[in-house]
Amino acid sequence: MSSWVGIDVSKNTLAVWVRPSGVNFIVCNSSEGHQALLLNLADIQVERVLLEATGGYERAVMGCLVQAGHSVVRINPRRARAFAQAMGKLVKTDPVDAGVLAHLAQVIEPSACQPVSLARDELQELVRRREQVVKLRDDERRRLTLARSGVVQESLQTNISQLNEQIARLNSAIEAAAQRTDNQLVKQLGAIAGIGPVTVASLLAYLPELGQLNRRQIAALAGLAPYNNDSGQHSGKRCIKGGRASIR
Repeated sequence: MSSWVGIDVSKNTLAVWVRPSGVNFIVCNSSEGHQALLLNLADIQVERVLLEATGGYERAVMGCLVQAGHSVVRINPRRARAFAQAMGKLVKTDPVDAGVLAHLAQVIEPSACQPVSLARDELQELVRRREQVVKLRDDERRRLTLARSGVVQESLQTNISQLNEQIARLNSAIEAAAQRTDNQLVKQLGAIAGIGPVTVASLLAYLPELGQLNRRQIAALAGLAPYNNDSGQHSGKRCIKGGRASIR
């Protein structure tokens, strides 16, 4: 019998619910707990495992499940909460949340979710870290324009130099990770004039649907050209605010 699994992730525990059997249990969010989870799922025909993004606490168990051959989907917590409210699940406990996630795992449209890729997950981490370091460097550059003390200027210049070195190392790691994620798509995107390796990597990291949806669907997903349906009908007048399309 096909089953769907929801996992409510916290820092220390994993609340697990199997649908439709209703079997549920809690294991530690640790290497030992992850192995116990795999053992509990070993004799079950699992179609999909669904969990929420929890600021990184889900990454280890997610990797363990993917390596064991399970199809794992990670969603935004707001999406899960909206589903719970729509189903009338107002009580919020770990087992209840796990049950809601298992239900969502069963009914979610395959086109509305992307199975987790460990290579893409690594790429996302690298791209996010580069964004953080670039922001730190740019902040230091702004401070340098205002600094009058020689000591402060020297300190800022040293930091900027070190941050530039970090960015260079991250650029190399990002380029390699992008190729591991989808080398063919990297080549196709890289052939477009004006798109560099970091932009290509960012597209791969934040738009995993690239290559699977048509151009209108991708534009709508990115918030650039919303549509009511796949036929291409506009859902309303677009207006651009701050570089992002919105509807009014």
